[in-house]
Amino acid sequence: MTQPLLRPPTTLQPRPKANPTSSSSSIASQIPVKTPQQSRPPSETRQSTSTRPSPTLVASDKVNVALIRRVLCPQQTSIANDTWPIDELLPPLSSSNEVDLQLYTIIAIVVKELVYSWYGMITPDQAFVEEVVRIIAHCTLAVEGRLRKIDLESLLLDEIPELVESHVLAYRISHGSAQTSQSSNSPRAMYHELNPHPAMSPVPEPSSETSIAQQSKNEVDYRQLLVQGALAILLPTEDLENACLRTLVADVVAETILGKSIGGRVCDGWFVWTSITKLVDEVKALSKPRTTGKEIEVDTRSRLEKFGLLSERGDDTRPATNGRRSTLSEIFWRVLQYGYLTIISLQFVVVGLFTASSEPRRSCWSKKTAVDAPMAQTTVAPAVTLRPLLDFRIFSLASTMLDLSFRMPWLSGSLALMQHHLVQTPLTLLRVGAVDGLLDQYLHHLLVTHLNASLIPPVLSTIRTTLFPRNALPPPTPDPPSLEQRSEIRRHCAETLCALFPAILSQAAGLSRQQLVQEVEEELDVWGDAYLNKHLAYQILELVVVRVLPEMGEKGVKELMEARGIYT
Repeated sequence: MTQPLLRPPTTLQPRPKANPTSSSSSIASQIPVKTPQQSRPPSETRQSTSTRPSPTLVASDKVNVALIRRVLCPQQTSIANDTWPIDELLPPLSSSNEVDLQLYTIIAIVVKELVYSWYGMITPDQAFVEEVVRIIAHCTLAVEGRLRKIDLESLLLDEIPELVESHVLAYRISHGSAQTSQSSNSPRAMYHELNPHPAMSPVPEPSSETSIAQQSKNEVDYRQLLVQGALAILLPTEDLENACLRTLVADVVAETILGKSIGGRVCDGWFVWTSITKLVDEVKALSKPRTTGKEIEVDTRSRLEKFGLLSERGDDTRPATNGRRSTLSEIFWRVLQYGYLTIISLQFVVVGLFTASSEPRRSCWSKKTAVDAPMAQTTVAPAVTLRPLLDFRIFSLASTMLDLSFRMPWLSGSLALMQHHLVQTPLTLLRVGAVDGLLDQYLHHLLVTHLNASLIPPVLSTIRTTLFPRNALPPPTPDPPSLEQRSEIRRHCAETLCALFPAILSQAAGLSRQQLVQEVEEELDVWGDAYLNKHLAYQILELVVVRVLPEMGEKGVKELMEARGIYT
C-alpha cells in the first residue's frame, strides 16, 4: 500500500497498541478531528517499504482499499475524505502498513460474505462488526509481539523440514510395504500408524460411511479446540466472557479460514502440483531480465547483404570448412563461461564471509531479539540452545527428497562426513561450521539479508487470492480432476521442475530428459493424497501455534479458560 506524500514514513518508530477492545464506541467517533494534511506524531508512524510498487500492484491496492472502506468503514464517506489512509480510520493490526492492507482485505471479505449475509438482515448497526475488528487487532498485535521472540531460523529451517521429512519417509515406507507385502492394511492406514494425528483418526474407508463421518467430525473438533485455545490466551478477559462473540470469531477462523484451506482443496494433490508449477513460473519470471518494449533491434547484416549484393548468411549453403575449429571455439567459450561463473561465485562467497565476520554473532543476535521483544502476558517459552545452521534438518530434507542415499550413496556419505567434520570435530581449528563460526555467521547473514519482513505482504496476498479469488468466496467446488487430468497436471509440474536444471546435470546422473521427468513424477506422488497431506498441514499448524503460544503445549482449553476466570 502506498503512503500519501504528505505523511513521510518513519521506519524506526514503534506502533501504538490497538484501542481497548472493551470500548463500545464506534470507530467513526474515534477519528481525530483534523485535516488529512496533518501528519501523525512520530510515535504513531508505521513502517512502510521505500521501494516503489509496480502499476499493477498499485491498482490492486486501490481495489483492496475500496473494498475495505465499503465494508468496514461505510459511514466514513460522509465525514471523512476518501484520500485519508486506512490506518487513520482503523486500528493497527501490525507494525507494517502493507501487512495491514492484506489482513484488512481478508477481514473485509470474511465480513462481507459471512457476517453481513445474516447480520445485515437483523440490523444495520455497525457496532458488532467494529467490535470484531478491534478484537482481531488486539490478537494480531499480541501475535506479532510473540513472533519477535521466536527463533524463526530454527522454526523454518529445522523443525518444519523435520516434519516434511517424516511425511516423505512415512509415505515411502507405507506405499513400499503395501506393494511388496501381502498385508491387508491400506497404505493410508500404514501411514497413519507411522505418522499419527488425532484430527485424522480414524482412517476413512471408502466402503464405510461411518468412518468418513467420524473422521470429518474429529477434524472439525480439532480445529475448534485449536482456535478456542488461542483465543483463551489472546483475547482480553471482558471479550473472552462474551460467549457469542467468542463463538463467532472461532467459527470464522476455524471453518472459514482453516476449514476452507487445510480442510478444503489446498491439500489436494492436483492443487499442490499446480501451486508448485505456478511458484516455479514466478521464480523463472523473476530471473529473466525485464523488458520495456522499447528495445532497439540491431541489424547485424553488412552493407552488401542489405542491398542484395551478397547472399545472407542464412542462405549460404556451403558446407562448413573447418568443423574442428568450431568445436574448439565452442569449448573455448564454454571454458570462459564457467570460469566467469566460478569467479563471480568465489567473489560472492568471499565478500559474504568478510561481511558476515563483521556482523554481530548469532548468539548475541538471539539474545538481543529476546530482550527487545515485548513480554508475553503469561509464561514464556524456555530458552533453547542454539544449534549450528549446518546441522539443521533442511539439508537432510534435501537429501531425502532427492533420495541420495539410494541413487548416489557415495555422495550422500561424503556430504554427511563433511558436515560432521565442519560442525563436530576439531579437524579445522576454528570449527567454522559450529555456532558463531565463520560459516555459521555467513549462513546467518544470508538468511537475515534475504528473509525479511518485506516477504510477508506477498505471501499474505498469495494466501488471500488462493482462498478468496477475486476478493470473494470461491465458487462451489467443481468435480475433482479425472485420473487422466491428474496425470497431465503432475507431468506438467515435473517438466516445469526439470526445466530449472541444465541438461548437464541429467547427463552427469546418467539420465535422459525423459527419464528425469519420470523420476520427478514419482517423487511428486508423495503429495498426491489429500488425506496424507492433511497430516502434514495440521502438524505444521500445530507446531507454529505452540511456538507462538507455548501455553497451549502445557494446558488444555478448559484449563486456559479457568486460568482467566471463565468457567463453562
